[in-house]
This record gives sequence, structure tokens and C-alpha cells, in this order.
Amino acid sequence: MLTSKERAKLRSIANTIDTIFQIGKNGIGEQLIIQVQDALKAREIVKIKVLETAPSFAKECANELAEKTSSDVVQVIGTKFVLYKKNKEKPQIVLK
Repeated sequence: MLTSKERAKLRSIANTIDTIFQIGKNGIGEQLIIQVQDALKAREIVKIKVLETAPSFAKECANELAEKTSSDVVQVIGTKFVLYKKNKEKPQIVLK
């Protein structure tokens, strides 16, 4: 679980990164989960966009993906959301 200060720092980092995944009409599939897990391991933080054709809203998608990838939802704004998962072997983002 993230503290408000950690979440604020992650939000400021998220402002500068690009959206690397989109959730469309097929929703959240196994392939997307695997790709997000790999990206979280490499980057620790990812931004994802939910398209209008997606079967559910951004907040629902964020919570579902966070649960399936064991990550934290940093923020949900409109159709975009940010996930964070600390890389225990090689952490890139220092939150203290």
C-alpha cells in the first residue's frame, strides 16, 4: 500500500511518461496481463489508456489489472490510469 507522499511522487513521475498500453473492445486478456507484468518489471510504472470501445470504465480496469499483476493503482484520470509495482531486484524509483 502506498502512502500519500509516495503516491504524489509517483503521480509526478507519471506525468512525464507516455501511455504504452490500450484496453479496447476485448477488455483485459491474458496477453495484456503478461505484457503489463513485463513492463512493470522493467519500468516499475506504466500508464494505460482505456478506449471508448472497452467493456468497462478506467477505474474498473485499473483495479482489475492491479489485482492480476499484484501492483498498486497510482491514479485514475478520465480514460487513463497509472500502475506501479516495485522491482525488488533492481529498483529504479526511490520513494523515500
